[in-house]
Amino acid sequence: MGSFNDIFESYSWENTSRSIYAKTSTDVERALSASKRTLEDFKALISPAAAPYLEQMAQLSQQLTLKRFGKVVQMYVPLYLSNECNNICTYCGFSYDNKVKRKTLSAIEIMQEVAVLKEMGFDHVLLVTGEANQSVHTDYFKMVLELIRPHFAHISMEVQPLDLSDYEALRPYGLNTVLVYQETYHEEDYKKHHPKGKKSNFKYRLETPDRLGQAGIHKMGLGVLIGLEDWRTDSFFTAVHLDYLEKIYWQSKYSISFPRLRPFSGGLEPKVVMNDRELVQLICAYRLFNEEVELSISTRESQVFRNNIIKLGITAMSAGSRTNPGGYAVEPQSLEQFEISDERSAAEIAEMIDKQGYEAVWKDWDRVI
Repeated sequence: MGSFNDIFESYSWENTSRSIYAKTSTDVERALSASKRTLEDFKALISPAAAPYLEQMAQLSQQLTLKRFGKVVQMYVPLYLSNECNNICTYCGFSYDNKVKRKTLSAIEIMQEVAVLKEMGFDHVLLVTGEANQSVHTDYFKMVLELIRPHFAHISMEVQPLDLSDYEALRPYGLNTVLVYQETYHEEDYKKHHPKGKKSNFKYRLETPDRLGQAGIHKMGLGVLIGLEDWRTDSFFTAVHLDYLEKIYWQSKYSISFPRLRPFSGGLEPKVVMNDRELVQLICAYRLFNEEVELSISTRESQVFRNNIIKLGITAMSAGSRTNPGGYAVEPQSLEQFEISDERSAAEIAEMIDKQGYEAVWKDWDRVI
C-alpha cells in the first residue's frame, strides 16, 4: 500500500516556497471568490500577498466555522504522564541531553491528577509523554487508558509514533484521537533538530498518520512547530498531508494545531518569527481551505490572542494546562516541557467563551450531536 511519502517526494521545498512567495493579489482574490478552494488557492491565502485581505479572510472564516461547528468551542486539557525521553530535540525541555529530574506517573499518581482534572470540569483529556520506549510503551498506555477510560468521554494521545499493530491494540482501550506533529516538513532541517533517537527517522514519523488511518483511529491531529522553518512552506506541506489523508482515510476526522516555539530550559531561538497577524492569517487560510477540519489553539498563546481568536475559526482550546508530569496534583514544581502563556483557570476560559456568545463544550461534540 502506498503512503504519503510517495506524494511528499514529488514536491521540492525550494520550488514550493518560491511558488508561495510569487503569489499576487489577483491569486488571492481568485482564492477568496472560489466556492471550493484548491491547494494552489491555499498557497495564495498564506502568501505575503494575502496580508491586506486579512479582514475579508476573517469574515469568511467566521461564516464557514459557524455553518459547520456552530457557536461552540471544545475544551480539553493535557495530562503529562512522563518527561522521560530518548530523543535529542533542539527545541524541547524534555530533550535527552537536558539534565533534569525524570518522572513517569504511576497508576496512583495518575488517578490523583485525574481527580483534579475532573474537579475542573474536563471530560476530554490529552495524554502526553516524552518518547521513551523502555518506560512509556504500549503496555503502559493500555494500563493508563484502562484506568482513566471510565472518567473521560474523549481520550486523545500525543506520544511517540507507534507501529500499526500498537495502534490497533490500543483502540479497544478507548483511544479516540492521536496527535502527531511532523515538527517540520523540511527534511534537512528536521535532521538538524533531531540528531539522536528514534525521532530522527523523518520518514517513519511522516508515515505515522497512514498507520493511524489503517488502524481506524477516529481522529488524527497534524501540525508543525511554528518557528523551526518558514511557516508558510511548512503549513503548505501540512495542508498537502491533510488533503491526502482525507481522500484515503475519509472515515477519520482531522484537526490542525498551531504551536509556536515557546521558551524552555535550554532555549532555541525561532529561525522564523511569526507575528499574531500572520497566525490569524494562517488559521483563516486553513478554514477557507477546509470547512471540516477542527482547528485547535493551546495555552502557548497569550490571553489577548486567545480571546480574539474564538470567533475566527478556532474550534478547540486547552485551558488550565500544566506541561509537566504530575503538574496538577503530584509534583507541581517538576520541569515543564515549555512555558505556557495563558495561565487562566478552566473556569475563567469557559467564562470568557461564554461572554463572547459562544458555548464551552466539555465533551467531544460527536457524542453530543
